[in-house]
Amino acid sequence: MNAALDLARARFNMIEQQIRPWDVLDLEILALLDEVKREEFVPAEHRALAFVDMQIPLAGSAAEAIESGQCMLEPKVEARIVQDVHLKRNEKVLEVGAGSGYMAALMGRRAERVISLEIEPRLVQMARGNLARAGIANVEVREADGSAGLAAEGPFDVIVLSGSVAEVPQAILAQLKVGGRLAAIVGEEPVMRATFVTRASEAGWTTSQPWDTAAPRLRNFPEPSRFRF
Repeated sequence: MNAALDLARARFNMIEQQIRPWDVLDLEILALLDEVKREEFVPAEHRALAFVDMQIPLAGSAAEAIESGQCMLEPKVEARIVQDVHLKRNEKVLEVGAGSGYMAALMGRRAERVISLEIEPRLVQMARGNLARAGIANVEVREADGSAGLAAEGPFDVIVLSGSVAEVPQAILAQLKVGGRLAAIVGEEPVMRATFVTRASEAGWTTSQPWDTAAPRLRNFPEPSRFRF
């Protein structure tokens, strides 16, 4: 069996064995996962892990990558976020945490425009290169600290925090349009919740936390104070 067939089978197995059982049932999302080649967004030294149900380091060892937040989330988590945030073709998206550019690539295929903020210069270059090779032209990766969002270019239809936070800053929620949605992974180890916030009106918000997961921290977001005795 040639390499292309091996990759196609591995991708098919990822979709059918990991992603569908995680309630990712939107046929357009499943087709998108087949079209956007995940292995092309994985560092060369970890390409054999592209379809494995695990977080993949983007820098250094696995422990270092998770500690610094520099890793790709599990395929099922990425797919479920993209499905559950309900992107539309005419929408503008802000992502915080570009990583390798894979999540931005998926969202770029669903939305009109994606701006992805990445604080780590090496990952900015990685994401830009990966997106260019994939031919995705409606995603812009900027080197920036995304912990305050990007108010100057808001409001946004969708905001995705591609990592975990202790809580979602109100300053970022304020950058949503009315009707806009935010996705984040919120909480502390070992229990974190996928959190979806919709701006129902200028001063009204609805929140759901439909599933549990865990993810490395995004840098520079506020942490709750911890008392030490």
